Amino acid sequence: MKTLPVVLTTLGAVLCAPWAHAQDAHSEHRKQAEAAQPAQPPSPYAGMQSRPIKALSARQVADLREGKGMSLALPAELNGYPGPSHTLELANQLELSDEQTLRVKGLFAQMKQEAMAAGEAVIEAEQALDELFKNRQATPDALKAVTARAALAQGQLRESHLRYHLAVADVLSPGQIATYTRLRGN
Repeated sequence: MKTLPVVLTTLGAVLCAPWAHAQDAHSEHRKQAEAAQPAQPPSPYAGMQSRPIKALSARQVADLREGKGMSLALPAELNGYPGPSHTLELANQLELSDEQTLRVKGLFAQMKQEAMAAGEAVIEAEQALDELFKNRQATPDALKAVTARAALAQGQLRESHLRYHLAVADVLSPGQIATYTRLRGN
């Protein structure tokens, strides 16, 4: 009679094996289905909440402080008004005279100085806007004042870059401007 428990155990194992296999297969199928599901995309704002100024990346702050163009002068650049920085980069191909080179270098230095100061004003205005919300002090009137200050700072920065494109166009000949435009791919 000792064989009856062995037979029952064996029979139980044989009968349960397909069920256990089905459970394993179901579990594996569920894992595959979960893996096949696209992951929830991260928030487009992920990581921005830890920025010192929420609306500006570290790169943007650095570019503003360095007086970089940040594509602010595209209306001039793409309509045949060379910028001072790129004009100096292309000085040999443009065959700038010594006088032209000195004038463009002077314009570039002035633009850089103005742009750095204007960039600081943009940073300060964006910081004030960020602080307004961070400190829960945003009211319609306060918001209007701070956004107007930020818009004015951004406008002054852009105007300074654009103004120097006008000044460089006055230094170059029409042929040099045409060459500049061709070399820049405009």
